[in-house]
Amino acid sequence: MNVEFMITDPKSGQNYFPAVQEGITWTTERRSNPGKLEFTIVRDEIIKFTEGSPVRLKVDGKPVFFGFAFTQKGSKDELVKITAYDQLRYLKNKDTYVYKNKTASDFIKMVGADFNLNLGSIADTGYKIPSRVEDNTSLFEMIENALDLTMQNTKQMFVLYDDFGKLTLKNLSDMRVGEQGAYFMIDEVTGENFEYTASIDNSTYNKIKLTYENESTGKRDVYIAQDSGHINEWGVLQYYDTLSKGENGQSKADALLKLYNQKTRNLKIQNAFGDPRVRAGSMIIVNLDLGDMKVKNFMLVERATHTFKLDEHSMTLTLRGGEFVA
Repeated sequence: MNVEFMITDPKSGQNYFPAVQEGITWTTERRSNPGKLEFTIVRDEIIKFTEGSPVRLKVDGKPVFFGFAFTQKGSKDELVKITAYDQLRYLKNKDTYVYKNKTASDFIKMVGADFNLNLGSIADTGYKIPSRVEDNTSLFEMIENALDLTMQNTKQMFVLYDDFGKLTLKNLSDMRVGEQGAYFMIDEVTGENFEYTASIDNSTYNKIKLTYENESTGKRDVYIAQDSGHINEWGVLQYYDTLSKGENGQSKADALLKLYNQKTRNLKIQNAFGDPRVRAGSMIIVNLDLGDMKVKNFMLVERATHTFKLDEHSMTLTLRGGEFVA
């Protein structure tokens, strides 16, 4: 394994390849957080960098991370711990947007243009959101709201991530790691250990209740979807929310029931053999006997932490899929 790590002085344009102490950690999460690179170097008079310096990581010649140094912490022993984030960090900015008849793809392109973000391949999400008001909200939350509305109305999930300096949006079906007959797989051999829990205590609902204040009739419209079988088994676990103008209440209630009317099962794979292709949003095959059930299917990576040390590369993954919720 050849790990190439480079940091650039933005003033001079000089590239440096510093020796890294205690390895490099790369973390990605599917929602609400940018990709993060953490590393420690020895401060000297040769290497010059500052906050905002570009940081690049390649493994075996393939691009893995491109971002910018945001934080440095020095110590008495001349070691400096640096945290860098990819372009998604700028989606933490807050703003106000009002838009009509735009797809989530359109909205992402609009935000990218307004905030000077580099755009890569942006998949067409198809569904046009009738109208939306986002007031004093982070760009992350605005985009996630648009993607959630798309999923509720099309049953299609999309993944937003930074692809080595380019904001990228892909359909979940295009996020499988590997190819037919050679998909990446986690099993008892490739995963050192795992944590598994099953629960109905969080994110499980067997009754959905949505309401809309109908100005035309002066009445409150109520939409309900429920599963009597699971209500008898678990008691009433109700999800309640209000609707915006233009939303299909019953369709949304039915979609939410389908999404939440199940146990949540959490699966975390620890210290698996590392593969830099695997990131939050990836789909990988998991083949494990968990005791009360056996898993052999694609699962979605919600969080991935890669650790690079000398010739060692390991990763810890939080997964969801089917009845699994990260």
